[in-house]
Amino acid sequence: MTSPNRVEANIAKLGDLFPGAVTEIVGADGKIKRSVDLDLVRQELSDHVAEGQTERYQLDWPGKRAAAFAANAPIAKTLRPMREESINFDTTKNLIIEGDNLDALKLIQESYLGKVKLIYIDPPYNTGGDFLYEDDFAESTEVYLSKSGQVDFDGARLVANTESNGRFHSDWLSMIYPRLKVARDVLAEDGFIFISIDDNEVANLRRMCDEVFGGENYVATFAWQKTLTRRNDATYASSAHEYVVCYSRRNGVSHFNKVKTDEKQRATYTNRDSDPRGDWLAVPFHAPNIRANLSYPITTPSGRVLMPPSGRHWSTTKDQFESLVADNRIYFGLNGDGMAQRKKFWAEREDGMVPWTWWSHDDAGENRSATKEIKDLFEGEVVFTAPKPTKLIQKILELVPAEDGDVLLDFFAGSATTADAVMRWNASGNTLWNFILVQAAEPCNPSSVAGLSGYATIADVSRERVRRAGAACIEAAGFDADSLDVGFRSLHVDTTNLVDVSRSPDQTNQLSLDQLERSVKPDRSSEDLLFQVLLDWGLELTMPISVEQVDAAEVFVVDNGALIACFDENVSPVVVHSIAKRQPLRAVFRDSCFVSDDARINAEQVFREISPSSQMKAI
Repeated sequence: MTSPNRVEANIAKLGDLFPGAVTEIVGADGKIKRSVDLDLVRQELSDHVAEGQTERYQLDWPGKRAAAFAANAPIAKTLRPMREESINFDTTKNLIIEGDNLDALKLIQESYLGKVKLIYIDPPYNTGGDFLYEDDFAESTEVYLSKSGQVDFDGARLVANTESNGRFHSDWLSMIYPRLKVARDVLAEDGFIFISIDDNEVANLRRMCDEVFGGENYVATFAWQKTLTRRNDATYASSAHEYVVCYSRRNGVSHFNKVKTDEKQRATYTNRDSDPRGDWLAVPFHAPNIRANLSYPITTPSGRVLMPPSGRHWSTTKDQFESLVADNRIYFGLNGDGMAQRKKFWAEREDGMVPWTWWSHDDAGENRSATKEIKDLFEGEVVFTAPKPTKLIQKILELVPAEDGDVLLDFFAGSATTADAVMRWNASGNTLWNFILVQAAEPCNPSSVAGLSGYATIADVSRERVRRAGAACIEAAGFDADSLDVGFRSLHVDTTNLVDVSRSPDQTNQLSLDQLERSVKPDRSSEDLLFQVLLDWGLELTMPISVEQVDAAEVFVVDNGALIACFDENVSPVVVHSIAKRQPLRAVFRDSCFVSDDARINAEQVFREISPSSQMKAI
């Protein structure tokens, strides 16, 4: 038998006395475990300031430094195009990326540096039943690089984060921290990030975002009414809301749109005195605090003398007040004996209102409406649990000033609510947004509705929802396929296209040397190489692509000559001359396509003579 773990029992007892003293630390074996902050306990038992570690304001947890390393560590991976999964592959401006979202963010970082106007994410809430990306940062650099694809492909790793886990909060923080740090780099100067969260981690998220984005760039925490029903089995109170935390990329550069006045607001304006200027709203004529020059007697039409309410003053000087009275802009009630109020005319109102931090279900949807949207698209089947409503995303789109072609990024895509909302928004005649979604190939439970419906992964569900939602938008709005972008390029995170050559001379035999003559893996296509080049050069992954035949060779033309590439074997001088004559900004060939070094040198000379401004590259 095993004796009881008295240490854990003692820690639990101390936690009852001093909840803040129980924390998570790295043990001698390198593992995270629960422990007691003895400095804090010492202070709790002292009647004076006890000595301890240097105090500073910070958010800290075991694994933070490793998580910061993960944000900056390079990866040897690429994005592979999947035409068969895509819609309107050659022309669409939308992306759906399957794979670990940290890898995906790093891969698109250069292509979309400072270009993303809006980020919305709905990450795991850390409720005890969520799946988190398992980023094992306690490992050596070599092992980490191996898992991240530097040596061997490991894929997305998702594990359950239960409340019994000794590093319950640390795991969540280490997961979200590097992803937010990389996401900040792609956010435009006037951009915003919105993050859905609940009570479990909202406090930690705020402090983390203060560190990543800067506390001065905090915008607001919106409360979203997620449900209309009360749960009587709740321990203390039934939660009716979640949060949407918002930060700007740079305070002072970005701003919100004013919110349109709704019918409820319009109904508050009436015309009780038949004023020829139309409907008006009576607002208080006093303000907080006491100012001598704004504290004067007012005589009502009935003869009653008024002074400002206690602790307040009138809104204007006496002269200005008399001018307002002369212009019939002060209202004293129907009998002329009430408190002075100022008339605010509907026709003179500002165009819109400042947004409110309370988002009711009427404005932003709720859980039941979100589930109904899924059921409507999938013939009554709920293939994804706990989706967000499209109205919630559209509420965010309403706030963010945008131009046609601005990008919305969601790297916790789930059921692809974000893409659905964007397409509905675009189809309604609003500013045309493009989207980038990232979703891991998280397996669907075979016994779940999604599994029984034939969907192997959540990423499969994401893509299928976009297909169905796009078709529904076109049908409802009467758009032709060419008028509304409901397509997407499907890309998968994968290992690099190039053969691994990281071996010592004594590990290399003649056979492997023969194999290394070709630098590209045998299972990779020309289109795979094209997207690798787009990433290497930091070009946007949605640039239009056309394919031409030149002297029997396949030639890719990207964005009318921003890049022209040919990855065929044994490229002829005719092909080289043809590409050079088009004077592309960039030209790329497969290194092995040149039969000799002389042939490659000749190709470089052709470009120097015909198109000297072109950048030529061989891979």
